[in-house]
Amino acid sequence: MSKAKDLRDLSSEELENSCQEARKELFQLVNENKMNKKTEKPHLIREKKKEIARMLTIMHEKQFAS
Repeated sequence: MSKAKDLRDLSSEELENSCQEARKELFQLVNENKMNKKTEKPHLIREKKKEIARMLTIMHEKQFAS
């Protein structure tokens, strides 16, 4: 999990890439959850969603700052 302070230090391209990777991971977690009907770590889905939201917020902040 990335902290907002660490994410703000990244460039826009790096943020977009890490956001895409996080979305892929979320997709895999959700599919695994649906296939097995039970995951070992269901809390990871919620954490991944929050991480994506954090990245999108910082990307939006950078867009308005420039």
